[in-house]
Amino acid sequence: MAIRNPADLKADLKPGQRLMGFDIGEKTLGLALSDTSLTIATPLETLRRGKFTADAEKLARLVAQHQVGGFVLGLPVNMDGSEGPRCQSVRAFASNLAGKIALPLAFWDERLSTAAVTRTMLDADLSRARRAELVDKLAAAYILQGFLDHARQARL
Repeated sequence: MAIRNPADLKADLKPGQRLMGFDIGEKTLGLALSDTSLTIATPLETLRRGKFTADAEKLARLVAQHQVGGFVLGLPVNMDGSEGPRCQSVRAFASNLAGKIALPLAFWDERLSTAAVTRTMLDADLSRARRAELVDKLAAAYILQGFLDHARQARL
């Protein structure tokens, strides 16, 4: 598995390639894309999870369609910095994904990402149904934007 730190992941990209961000849940995958200048993250879609092989095929089509050169996966670290079962699940997903799609990836601490996105949607007075529809892909964009901001600030 090609796990990278932020500097290495950015260096692995060819000009014009994007990063794809993931918010990995038990039932869904929230997806986001960076722009080609690696400045802005935009929500892409939420995939309902099924069998891993079918999910990987959908992801491979999106990778080709959007010229993705690497992945940023949200890692649900506990508030005290420890890793629990959800982190193990994300790491297993990453390992399986690397076996199907040969792109470098990096993990990004996603603590409070869903809470921040939900708070923003509540402030925007979105209905419960609309929030449920958007939360995963918005959380993926929040995770990816945090990664992009860090990479820019660190001048990676």
